[in-house]
Amino acid sequence: MDQFDDRGLPPNRRRRRRLTWLWVLLAIIVVLGGAATAVWVNFQPQIKQVLGIAAPIDYTGSGTGKVVVTITNGQTGADVAKTLAADGVTKTSAAFYKLLLTKNPPVTFHPGSYQLAKHMSAKDALAKLLDPKSKVSTRVTIPEGTTVKGIIQILAKVSQSTGVSQAQLEAAAADYKSYGLPAEAPSLEGYLFPATYSLDPGLTAHQILQTFVTEMFKQLDAAGVAPADRHRVLTLAALTQKEGGSTADFLKVARVWDNRLAQGMHLQSDATVSYGAGSTSINTTAAQRADASNPYNTYANPGLPIGPISNPGAAAINATLHPADGSWLYFVVVNCSTGQTAFSDTFAQQQAATAQLAAWLKANPGGCN
Repeated sequence: MDQFDDRGLPPNRRRRRRLTWLWVLLAIIVVLGGAATAVWVNFQPQIKQVLGIAAPIDYTGSGTGKVVVTITNGQTGADVAKTLAADGVTKTSAAFYKLLLTKNPPVTFHPGSYQLAKHMSAKDALAKLLDPKSKVSTRVTIPEGTTVKGIIQILAKVSQSTGVSQAQLEAAAADYKSYGLPAEAPSLEGYLFPATYSLDPGLTAHQILQTFVTEMFKQLDAAGVAPADRHRVLTLAALTQKEGGSTADFLKVARVWDNRLAQGMHLQSDATVSYGAGSTSINTTAAQRADASNPYNTYANPGLPIGPISNPGAAAINATLHPADGSWLYFVVVNCSTGQTAFSDTFAQQQAATAQLAAWLKANPGGCN
C-alpha cells in the first residue's frame, strides 16, 4: 500500500523531483563554470590587471627544441634582447634586458650565430650566448687556384648547412659589379681569396662571396698593392697560380711573365687559352691557340688576358710582387710526376726541354693530365 506525504505525493514522486532539481543545479554549475573559463581564457590579461596580478615576463628552465640566433656587428644589449624575444627564445625582451643591467662588468656580445632553445629563462639564454661551444658555423676550404665555378661547386656541397643554393650562388656571382671590383674586371674571377672560412647561418649568397672578396682586398692591401693596381696583380698572380706548378717555382714563373712583357713577347700560356675556351684540360689545340676572338688567348693576343683565370693564393700574389732575379723567357714541365720544371733563356734551350718532356710523355702516356 502506497504511503503519501503531507502534500499527498507518493515517495517515488518525491525522489524524481529531487533528482530533477539536482540535474538542474549541476547544469547551472557547468554552464557557469564554462562561462568563467571562457572569460578567463579570453580576458586573462585584463582580469589580472584588475586584480593586480602581474603576468610573468620570463620563462623558467633551459627550454626545449633548437633555434639558431644570430648577433650582428653593432648590436646593443637591447637589440639582442629584442632578437631573443622575436625568435621565441625568451618570453619577453624586458626579462633579458633587465638581467643585462645587473651585470658588472657589462656583458660583451660577439657577432655570430648561436644555437639556443625555445622558451628559455633569460639567465639560461645569456649563459648560452656567452658559451663559445654554442656558436655554430659552416667551415669551407677554398684551395688556391680554384675558379669561381669551382668555388660555387664547393659551396653547393654545404648548401644544406648554409641554406644557400647553387642557383643563388651563380646569380650572385653573375652580379660581379656589385662587389666593389675594379672597373676593368670582366667577372668575379680572381677576386675570391682562397682560404678556410667559417660561414655563419643566415648569410646570403652575395654576403658569402663578398666575404671572400673583402678578404682578397685585405690581403692585397697588406701586401702593399694599390687599389688601382689590383686587377693587373691578380691577373698575373692567377696566371702564375695555374701555370707555376709547385710554389717553389712561382718566383721564377712570375719573372718569366715580366721578362716576356718587357720584350713585347706574347705570354703564350695554354692555361689562358683553355680558360677562355671553357675547357678543363691544360692541353689546347692549334685552332684554339689561333683564335684571337678569345680575349684570354695569350698566343694570338699580346699582353695580359682581360682578367684572372683563377683565384690566386698568397704565394702567387707574393711572387708577382717579388719575382726572382733572372733572364728566363721560357719554362716547361719536364716531369709531370714530380713537377720538375726547366727554365730557359733561349728558344733553343726551350726546345731541348720540350724534347725532354716529349720523352717523358712517351714513357708515361697521358701523364700530364
